[in-house]
Amino acid sequence: MKKMINIFRVTALCLAAFVLFVLIIWIIISPGKIRTYTEPNSLSEKFVLDLNGAPNGFFINSKNIDNPVLLFVSSGPGTDDYVFTDRYKDMQLENDFTVVYWDYRYMGIAHDRNADTGSITLENILDDTNAVTEYLKERFHKDKIYIMGFSGGTHIALREVYRHPENYYTYIGMAQCVTDSADNDTLIYNFMKDVFTSGHQNSKLKKLEASVEHLDDGKVRCMDWYEYVYLLHDAGGGTIWNKSEFAGIAWPIITCRCYTVPEKVGYIPAMKMYRTTPLSAELNDYDYRNTITRLEVPAYFISGEHDYNCPWELVEEYCNGLDAPAKGFYKIKDSAHSPLWENAGDSMEILRNIREMTENGR
Repeated sequence: MKKMINIFRVTALCLAAFVLFVLIIWIIISPGKIRTYTEPNSLSEKFVLDLNGAPNGFFINSKNIDNPVLLFVSSGPGTDDYVFTDRYKDMQLENDFTVVYWDYRYMGIAHDRNADTGSITLENILDDTNAVTEYLKERFHKDKIYIMGFSGGTHIALREVYRHPENYYTYIGMAQCVTDSADNDTLIYNFMKDVFTSGHQNSKLKKLEASVEHLDDGKVRCMDWYEYVYLLHDAGGGTIWNKSEFAGIAWPIITCRCYTVPEKVGYIPAMKMYRTTPLSAELNDYDYRNTITRLEVPAYFISGEHDYNCPWELVEEYCNGLDAPAKGFYKIKDSAHSPLWENAGDSMEILRNIREMTENGR
């Protein structure tokens, strides 16, 4: 009996030591530091700022603050995307822009477990976008800035440019949300069905069929968006091409150096909180092909060739139908939902070209 107790104690101590070791390593790799530079006119900042009565988070990277300002509107909405910039070192957009990664109120580094979730409405987030823009214009002495929405952030950026075109040189939509209609769900379904069929993944095919409702016109509607996207990661068309949800999203969060451990602990609750806000409900039943058909500024759209989270075919269709002073659609090879990080070289070349075209009035 004493021998068994001793074995149990040794096992418990070993387990505790292992957990402590993992925690220490996690703390060591989580200093909360972001990229820094040696250039004399560079800038590297991470901070929380109160705007419109709520905390907003900022990561700012620039090798030359005289460069144009690019406001990066995070995905989700409610998901901080600087973790990808932290992980994918080849993505150095700060060479050409002063890049401002914005965490909306109460999300990311601005997370507060006592957040007033009722204040997270579409109108308030748009007002916050305007406040962020005015802050950046004043701070960096700019008449206008560039704005880029990513995935769920395109809801916010597109609507803000439509509402206040005078503040922006150009609109850039990466993984643009176009519609949540059956057109969207059907493209995703057909992509997954082809992948699972060609791979003889019968169990995945059964899950796919169980996740949709077949309509009389041959299209489908998904019955649970989050289950649908989970399957999409299995098919290779999710956040990162051919990576699971864990490898594509969770692991970059766990291992990123730009977040401290407490910030990482708050990351997921903040992201999930956004799914229960008024904003989340207000962003249902949208189709920008019918509601935002004209912009007063140039508009450019970037999609991964394997992106079926926001199917690239719909983005190209939307771009073709949009009335704008100048516009363009770019499909990035070797990438899915996150081309800016997955294929940084091609994506950054396009963004440099967009800057040049904008500056030259083309």
